[in-house]
Amino acid sequence: MGKSTSVTSTARESGDDSLSHTENGTVIEYHETKRGLSSRHVQLMAIGGSIGTGLFVGIGSYLRDAGPLSLFLGYLFYGVLFIWPTNLCVGEMCAYLPIRGSIFELAARYIDPAFGFAMGWVYFYGGLMLLCTEYSAVATVMQYWNTSVNPAVWVAMAMVVCFLLNIVAVKYYGETEFIMASTKILLLIGLVLLTFITMLGGNPHHDIYGFRNWTHGVMYEYYTTGNTGRFLGWFSVVVYAAFSVAGPDLPALAAGEIENPRFTIPRVVKMTFYRIVGFYVIGVLAVSIICSPNDPRLISAIESSAAGSAASPWVIGIQNLGIHGLPGFINFLILLAGWSCGNAYLYSSSRTLYSLARDHQAPAFLLKCTSAGVPINCVLVVSLLSCITFLVADTSAVTVFYWFVDLTTTAFILTYTGMVCVFLAWYRALKAQGIDRKTFLPWASPCQPYAAIVALIIGCLVTLFNGFTVFVPFSVEGFITSYFGVAFWAVMFLFWKVYQGTKWVDPAKADIFSGKAEVDAECRVWEDGGFLERRRAELAKMHWARRWWEKMW
Repeated sequence: MGKSTSVTSTARESGDDSLSHTENGTVIEYHETKRGLSSRHVQLMAIGGSIGTGLFVGIGSYLRDAGPLSLFLGYLFYGVLFIWPTNLCVGEMCAYLPIRGSIFELAARYIDPAFGFAMGWVYFYGGLMLLCTEYSAVATVMQYWNTSVNPAVWVAMAMVVCFLLNIVAVKYYGETEFIMASTKILLLIGLVLLTFITMLGGNPHHDIYGFRNWTHGVMYEYYTTGNTGRFLGWFSVVVYAAFSVAGPDLPALAAGEIENPRFTIPRVVKMTFYRIVGFYVIGVLAVSIICSPNDPRLISAIESSAAGSAASPWVIGIQNLGIHGLPGFINFLILLAGWSCGNAYLYSSSRTLYSLARDHQAPAFLLKCTSAGVPINCVLVVSLLSCITFLVADTSAVTVFYWFVDLTTTAFILTYTGMVCVFLAWYRALKAQGIDRKTFLPWASPCQPYAAIVALIIGCLVTLFNGFTVFVPFSVEGFITSYFGVAFWAVMFLFWKVYQGTKWVDPAKADIFSGKAEVDAECRVWEDGGFLERRRAELAKMHWARRWWEKMW
């Protein structure tokens, strides 16, 4: 990395982000990513980007081990008190400065360049692990239909499709992700509606079962006994929610490719609360209603590592009601869910690598973009690294899937907690420089800095205790997969701190304005003519029912 960055220069030195100069004076044109993602693309990316197989299949083991109330409260706690505030933090900063360097460059400006370096590489590692998780999940789901074919074949199939979708112009990628994410959302909505109808007696048995599955204990003891065991059961759900609940990373990384970003980004993050409650919290409530955590088929499917929808509590609950013909169809939709999540994180990982290259923190050849604005070398590198998923050729696809789940979880908790730290540093810098957030920013997020402080505390606690089960009895494999991300972050931070001799940023001198003039010029095509003012005036005059309907839609 050091050698690559020493022979190149980026926009701040050359005056143009699309050019790089070698030592002999040759100018290489790299092009740039382009703003081709519309509001609806980003909305669907934010809603469905990380809804993978975990919410449909993996959730069954937590329903069994923690109980229905622990499942519901765990998702509610993590979503509302951590993910929602983190989205607000990122939305405020990225709406003001929707640059292509994204949140990692802002970390270097407001905290320390070494912090931004470590944060960027940890997120890249986490995104790569999640990509591998979903590729292995595709292999697992495909085994529902065919167990005679080596799972590596299905991994290769998923890789090729996602690679092809990621090398087209970003607007076409946005369309494919819009369609694929829509199928996941419709699946989840359909399952929730099915639960509601059947619990009221709309099933072949005409059984009005209501909350029957909540009557035999709702918070189970896990890992130990008594109230401590029930607390740990709930906490295990919080840790799993950290893997399966969508975070602010996709909108943040797409900030440099979003049309009309100062209107679109706040709109996306303000609706996060409704998405968390509407999809995740109500979704886990519904699955705890339709399937008993003590169902023998659920327990045997989990213990035998059954593939695909065979281990899904949704499918087991539906079959118990006498509804036939759905497992295969639901398995197909679960397959699309995993595929879509892999597609989204091939996008996010490649954009992270591109952002690191722009900041001299990765080799300069990664800056190369096609004429359509796709960072082609970044997509190629991520695709090559994801070949580690071929471990499924010699090991159980389900086992490999859970390895990647553990490796991914810590990396994403660290990244989101880092984003909150960046916001608090940004908040402190604005205050130190006498800048009023309410008047200076295009959008100031509510409940700050208190929401950010709460999210920071939760993020630190979940990071520290996410592997609580690996200590007694001690598991070397479990310890590595649970805490590798922490060690990786520390090593990357110390490496860049020593190698570059970076210093902590003084809030009074933090760089708040660099790049703003360029972004203002880029956004003028949408903002000239008073678009934002007209839109705000329309919303002010709109009847409350119509505003509510627009939010729901």
